[in-house]
Amino acid sequence: MDAAQQEATARAQELQRNWYGEPLGTLFRRLIDDLGLNQARLAGVLGLSAPMLSQLMSGQRAKIGNPAVVQRVQLLQDLAGQVADGSVSAAEATERMDEIKKSQGGSVLNNTTQSTSSSGAPTVKRVVREIQSLLRSVAAAGDIIEAAGTLAPTHPELAEFLRVYGAGRTSDAVAHYQSHQN
Repeated sequence: MDAAQQEATARAQELQRNWYGEPLGTLFRRLIDDLGLNQARLAGVLGLSAPMLSQLMSGQRAKIGNPAVVQRVQLLQDLAGQVADGSVSAAEATERMDEIKKSQGGSVLNNTTQSTSSSGAPTVKRVVREIQSLLRSVAAAGDIIEAAGTLAPTHPELAEFLRVYGAGRTSDAVAHYQSHQN
């Protein structure tokens, strides 16, 4: 890969960080690992061709153009969280992936699929992802960080919230939430 290609890939991955919170290669590899998929199966569930998935993962393409695919990514992230917390079995996850594959998507903000713990309450991870989705639907991560910097002198708690939930990683935001529950 020459310097120009490396620069283009780095730009695409930075755009992905702004739009999706992290590079899509990182996000997709985590879904593959968490759900026991391969790239071809992930592409099929998302409704992407295998080459398109590969281009998104490698940073050759920056954006997922289809909102239904973006929503399927969110649904798979939720499902991976449910598998991780034990509320969904591997067999049930396979069935749900088939349902996700068939979903037509819709508004990212009007996603009615809820992930819940065994008690019926939304999981912390789900709530954090909803907050992140809402914040990222109105501003890019860089803009959220800039707003946090502006607010820091007068509203440090709000600035911290924006940095952690608006521009941070989901795992960091969950840890932040849990640390403040004590």
